[in-house]
Parts: sequence; C-alpha cells; structure tokens
Amino acid sequence: MINRLCTGVMMALLMTALGWAAPLRVLLLTGSNNHKWQETTPVLKEVLESTGRFAVDVETNVAARTSSSFAPYDVVLSNFNTFGKKNPGPVWNADVRTTFVDFIRKGKGLVVVHSGSSVFYDWPEFQQLAGTSWGKHTHHGKQHTNDVHIVTAPHPIIAGVKDFTTFDEFWQTTDLAPGTMVLATVTPKKEFGGSGNPEPMALITRLGAGRGFTLLLGHSTAGMNSAGFKTLLQRGTEWAATGKIEESK
Repeated sequence: MINRLCTGVMMALLMTALGWAAPLRVLLLTGSNNHKWQETTPVLKEVLESTGRFAVDVETNVAARTSSSFAPYDVVLSNFNTFGKKNPGPVWNADVRTTFVDFIRKGKGLVVVHSGSSVFYDWPEFQQLAGTSWGKHTHHGKQHTNDVHIVTAPHPIIAGVKDFTTFDEFWQTTDLAPGTMVLATVTPKKEFGGSGNPEPMALITRLGAGRGFTLLLGHSTAGMNSAGFKTLLQRGTEWAATGKIEESK
C-alpha cells in the first residue's frame, strides 16, 4: 500500500512538472439498457479515453453502488436504464440518491447518452439534471442520415464546433425540464417518419454548482462513430466535470 501511494504521489508530481493535467475520472454506469449496451459501452469508453483527458471506470452492477461510490469521480456517465422492465425496483435507495445529489450540487457532473435518463422517473432531481427522458409523448421515426445543427448561443461545449452529418435515431416531442439549454438540434425527415421540426439533440442543465450534459444521439455504435458525436461527447463530458473546456495546445 505504501509503495502504491508513493508511486501515485511521484506520478502526480511528474505530471505537474511536465504541465500535464491529471485525467478526469469518469464513472460509466451500464449493464442494463433497452439498447445494446454491451456494444456501446466499450465505444463510449474509447471515445473518452482516446483523448488522454479521461480515465473511465465501467460499472455494470449499478444497483450495488453505495453512498461512497461517487467520491473518487469528477463526472458520472449514464448508459444505463430500466426502461420496459417489470418491477425494476428503486435501483438506488434514498441514502445513495441523496449522496449523488450532494455530489452534483457541490460541483460535479452527470452525462447522459441517448436513453441513459430513461430511469429514475420517480426522482425529480435526477430528471431535472438530465433535462429530458423518454416520456409519454416521445417517439421517433426510422433511423436515417441527417444534419446536426449547432445553435448560435455561446457556450464552451460548442465553441468552434461545426454542423455535422450523422446516421442515428432522432427522438421527437421530448419534454425539457425548466432551465434546460439546447446546444444542438436535428430536423427529422418526414420521409422517414420524422416530425419535420427542429428537435433537441444536445442540451445542458445545472443543479446547484453542478452540471448536466445530455446527448440524445448514440442509439447504436453507428451513431457513436460519427466524428461529431465524439466531439460533443468529449467536450460535454469535460464541461460537466469541470465547467470549462481545456483547448488542445
């Protein structure tokens, strides 16, 4: 234990001397999802760790998390839901939920990918932080190729990010929590069952001093392999963790 501690201290000092920032620690929740989480989880981990900015721990037994589970991390990423399951239970008890809310309020972050907020419907703080989830009126057409439009409002996540094209499943008629800010939209094409109206695809929220970033893109690995998806996930996760973006030098 002492050797490990000394090694950790030496590595931290070396990184500081070289001007390297310690990686942001991400807790990736997965293991249950009405999508193919076994395929998408490794992609999410790779997209983040490929930057050298993040260290990702994957948790497939979400229900086993305790009140001490969040302290080592800067941000929690949800690729987890219980949507469509009969009697899934509360997943987390009141103590774990309270600890998670405190974790966020004190300046940490939550990132949601696609259906990662379709859980905890009985938990107002989580739903407020997520900004949106699959609701009563939410629907989608067929997956298709479409343009993602970055809004013009200034925000660090989208600073310098350009519109891009991707193949994905685009949600429609999603209700947004009060105070949610939309960063990117897609207009689903009518020929694929789309609404023909701009629909939110990337959004941010706040809870106390903490931050939430939700990216409704990423139905499958096809969408996650889009360069635009990767950029938004990387920048959104960094912002959720720190409140800023460290541009590459």
